Amino acid sequence: MLYAFTSAANNNGSAFAGLNANTVYYNLMLGIAIFAGRFGVIIPILAIAGSLANKKKLPISAGTMPTTGLLFITILIGVIIIVGVLTYIPALALGPIVEHLQLYK
Repeated sequence: MLYAFTSAANNNGSAFAGLNANTVYYNLMLGIAIFAGRFGVIIPILAIAGSLANKKKLPISAGTMPTTGLLFITILIGVIIIVGVLTYIPALALGPIVEHLQLYK
């Protein structure tokens, strides 16, 4: 079910092969997930883009972080990895990891 809703919100709405998703409940819930996944992201991004378009360009100062250096690239990759881990580790901890640890009882 996690894959079905994640895929619906982020991709094309495909469901896992073992899940019988052709029911009224799943059709409605996955449709809502697709709608929220598409428009729930598009609208705030457009608002941010409009806000940034209206800002005045400021000159570079001592407080400006350059976006072309190794430090920026490292921080960006680190943030992407941390957000990905914080998104999927709780679901893994509740499922496959716990089941694997239960084998050692």
